[in-house]
Parts: sequence; structure tokens; C-alpha cells
Amino acid sequence: DEHGGPEKLKLVTLTVGEPGPGEIRIRHKAVGLNYIDVYQRAGLYALPMPLQMGMEASGVIEAVGEGLSKQRVGERVWIWNAQWQRPPGPASEFIVLPTTQAVKLPDNTDFAAGACMGIPGLTAVQAVHLAGNESLRGKKVLVTGASSAVGHYITQLVTQYGGQVIGTVGSEQKAVHAKAAGAIETIFYKTEPVLERLKAFSGGRGVDVIIDMDFATASQWVTQGGLAPHGQLIGYGSNVVGDIPLTFRPLLFNSIGLKFFLVYDLLPADRTWCVNRTNELLAAGQLKHTIGANFSLDQIVQAHEAVEAGQQGNVVIDL
Repeated sequence: DEHGGPEKLKLVTLTVGEPGPGEIRIRHKAVGLNYIDVYQRAGLYALPMPLQMGMEASGVIEAVGEGLSKQRVGERVWIWNAQWQRPPGPASEFIVLPTTQAVKLPDNTDFAAGACMGIPGLTAVQAVHLAGNESLRGKKVLVTGASSAVGHYITQLVTQYGGQVIGTVGSEQKAVHAKAAGAIETIFYKTEPVLERLKAFSGGRGVDVIIDMDFATASQWVTQGGLAPHGQLIGYGSNVVGDIPLTFRPLLFNSIGLKFFLVYDLLPADRTWCVNRTNELLAAGQLKHTIGANFSLDQIVQAHEAVEAGQQGNVVIDL
């Protein structure tokens, strides 16, 4: 009912209702938690109250609205943008939403992994797509937060396309995790000189691509030679919400490319491509998933605390 710490969360009973035209009702099997949930709860991204939490989940379609084939009833699905510009989130037993936001979950993928595709999966696929996919072969790529939920998938994809990943990590355990996903080298960003390590990794010229979750920090590496001439930074987040200053001259004289995207706001064609590509990867068994912690719905306070504590791997609520 109000913004604040995890203690503000509470379990309540609400009426779900029947799906309207073009809508479906899903019984959830798993719900994925991310930092967006923490930001919304804390009020950094203030939304109208009361707020039903969550952005992504997986489950089974149990009812369809007018105009939809009943053949979808019983289908295993994963969902995206469950709370984007609409009130109810999926940290619940059921949800009603447009049929297009429910994607068939491949038979070889369990519900826990499916609950991690709406944000980490799609963000990784879009980031690597913007970086060039097949054109990454032989290129040196910095993945910031290489052991994070998103970074873990990005590292796998870049490696599959033939890129060479160096990733920033915060601990030895996270370095092991990043290397298991394909990273050649890791940088302990808290204790090591990141810029020097980047230049050593790239023979002094800077890496070819930076795929980044914290533009406020990475922007400084870009303007100080951490990114090679004609290189590009693909950004999907920042730890600073306000203005971020940039030094223009090195960007211009090195022909640096900057691309940013919000996974909740992809163009329809990009969304379709990313959803289809994600399912291709899942069906082919080409993604390794790491579920770091599982909770029940009545443990949502502890689940939020785990996300805030930097739990390695995805935090999932099982239903």
C-alpha cells in the first residue's frame, strides 16, 4: 500500500476475474524477481498504489476470452511486460493479460527458467542483437556484471557467436560463474583497475564492444580509451538515475557508437524477433539457467531481500 522496504509487502486475496476479448487467464507456476521489483517497491520508480508486484512469470493457460481458440487452454507459457503500463503484476497465483504477451514455453524448459525470460532473457537477446550477433566473431567484448542474471545470458550468447568476453564481477565466486558461461577473463571491478585490464586484454586499443548495465561507470571507460575506435556501447541500465556527463571529443574523434534500449519498450518488430529468438535458444537447449534461490509466495519479503543482497542467479517464486 506504500513505498518502502521489503517489510511493506503483504499477501492479500484479490478477485482475478474472467479474461475479456483477446485476453487469457494464466495460473502461475513460477514468478521471476528482478531489481525492477525492488525499485518499484522502494519508490524509485513510483507507481500508483496499491501496487501488485512483478513483471515476468510462467504458467499454464486455464481460460481464454472471446475471439481466441480454446486450444490454448492447457498451454505452458512464459510472459513478458506483465505489469508494464498496466496495474496488476504477476507476483500472484493468477493473472489476466493479452494473449500476445504469453509465449509458448518449449517442452524442454521448466517453469523456473521460463519465469526468467521476460526480463533477463529478452534483455540479453536484444543487447547481443544490437551488438551484431554473428558479426561479433573474433571481437573482444566487455560484459559488465557478467555474473548477473542478464550478464550470464549475454556472456553465453556472445561466446556462441564467437566473441571473446571479459566480464566485470564482484567476487571470486561470481568470476567462476562468469567463466562457466564462457568469459575468457574477469575483472574484479571493486579492487582492480578496470581500464588498465581492458587495454591489456585488447592489446592497448580498447575492446570492440561494451554491453553494459551501468552507463554511469562505463561511460568513463569509453572516453578514456577502454573502447576501441569505431567501437560501440550497448546500454540497458545505469546505477545513476539522474544526468550523466559525457566528454564529447573522444566520442567524436573515435567514431564511437552508443545504443540504448528499454526491454519493456521494444518496437513490435524487435519484440517479435527477440521472442522468437529466445524460444529458438530454449528449444535448442542453448541457454544455461541459474536459479539462485527459490521462495514461496508467502516468502516474498525474503525473496526481495535476496534480490537486494545481490543473490547470484535468478530469484524465483514457486507456486
